[in-house]
Amino acid sequence: MPQMVSKSQFKPHSLEYFRRIEQTGEELVITDHGRPVLKIVPYVEEPEVWFRGLRNTVLKFEAPTEPVAEEDWEALK
Repeated sequence: MPQMVSKSQFKPHSLEYFRRIEQTGEELVITDHGRPVLKIVPYVEEPEVWFRGLRNTVLKFEAPTEPVAEEDWEALK
């Protein structure tokens, strides 16, 4: 779960939060009256890096809008 901080707490310490995000890679959620309004995440040069591990993992894609039940999962058979 990302760390959460209010706008009023973030403002005077913003550089400290930015440095912490750079060092740890963790996300920070900014709240306004307890409601999340912003998320600060570390910059990633290539967004496709996140999906590289999933490439070629879909073996069969039939009727994607149909519901899936336990008996449909091949791994459980």
